[in-house]
Amino acid sequence: MLSSHQPTQTCRVALVIQYLGTHFHGWQRQPQQRTVQEEIETALSHILGHPVTLYGAGRTDAGVHAAAQVAHFNVTSPIPAYKWANILNSYLPKDILIRASAQVNHNWHARFSAIYRRYRYTFYTEKLPNLFASAFSWHYYHEPLDESLIQAALEPLIGKHHLAAFRRANSARQHSWVEVQAAECYRTGPFLYIEIQADGFLYGMVRLLVGMLVQVGCRQLTLTSFTDVWKDQRRQEVKYAAPAHGLCLLRVGYPDFPFPPEIWFETQPKLIFGQ
Repeated sequence: MLSSHQPTQTCRVALVIQYLGTHFHGWQRQPQQRTVQEEIETALSHILGHPVTLYGAGRTDAGVHAAAQVAHFNVTSPIPAYKWANILNSYLPKDILIRASAQVNHNWHARFSAIYRRYRYTFYTEKLPNLFASAFSWHYYHEPLDESLIQAALEPLIGKHHLAAFRRANSARQHSWVEVQAAECYRTGPFLYIEIQADGFLYGMVRLLVGMLVQVGCRQLTLTSFTDVWKDQRRQEVKYAAPAHGLCLLRVGYPDFPFPPEIWFETQPKLIFGQ
C-alpha cells in the first residue's frame, strides 16, 4: 500500500489496456463476476489504500478481447503518471496488461472525449482446427465466405443510421443512432477480417451484425435483404450473434491523446499460417 505523508495535487491518469477476454465477464464491474474494471480497480485500491473508480472508453461483452481499451482514474499521489503502467502490471493478473499510462488534463474523459471506437472480428476458415487460432477467431469452415459480398453489404452502413436491428435487449442507451465511420472486410490467407469503426456502439451490435454478415458471405441472404432488415429495423430477423472470442476492441480514437501510435493504433497481432 502506498503511504502518502506529503500533500500532492490530484491528477488524471489515462491508461491503454490490453486484455484477453476469455475468462472475464466483460469490462464493466458486476456483482459476483470477474470483470476487467474490477481487477484494475482492486489493484489501484490496494496500492493507494482507498477505493478508486476507473472510467472506461466503452464496455466489452463477456469473452471479448481488447488490444487498446482506454480508461482513466483520478489520483492524489506523488507517483508520476507514466509510472502507473509498470506499477499496476506488477499487481494485475496475466490476462490484463497496461501498455502505457500518462497524465491528461482534468476535462479529458476516456469515454466522452473519444471520437471513435474500432472493432475487428476474425474468422479462421481452414477446415482443420488450430489451437493457436481458436482463442481469437471464429473457426468457420462450413461454407466459403465471400469477402467481396460482405464488403458490399457493409458499404451502405457508412454514415449515421438507426441500427436498432443490431441492438440486444436490456441496453441502457436511450437511442439506436450510430455514425459508422468505416467498415471493411478483407482476407489474409485462411483468416478473414471484418473491421467496423463508429462514434459508439449499441449493446451487442458488432456480434449481431457479424452474425448476419456471415449469412451474406455464404449467400444465404441477399445484399438487398440484408440492407432492408436494418433499414426497416426488423430486429426479429436478426437471430444469431457471432461468438465473442472472435471479437477484439482494436482501438479508441481521440483528438487529444498523449500516447504515440505504437502504443495503441494497431496492437492486435494477425496470425499468418501456411506462408
